[in-house]
Amino acid sequence: MISYEPLWRTMKDRGVTTYTLIYKMGFSAYTITNLKRNKSITMNTLEKLCKALQCAPNEVIEFIEDKE
Repeated sequence: MISYEPLWRTMKDRGVTTYTLIYKMGFSAYTITNLKRNKSITMNTLEKLCKALQCAPNEVIEFIEDKE
């Protein structure tokens, strides 16, 4: 399962809000909604997030093993 929990921590640590991502960094509201719902994003979006937040991919996304 994909989790963007590291993204929200990274954003909090850097003082970046979803408003900033949308209106100052050019991310679409649709992308932010997908992130909030733990939906998949493209590698291009991951790269843009890493550049915008000046962080590594593991500070944006993590994979959690399904409990079955």
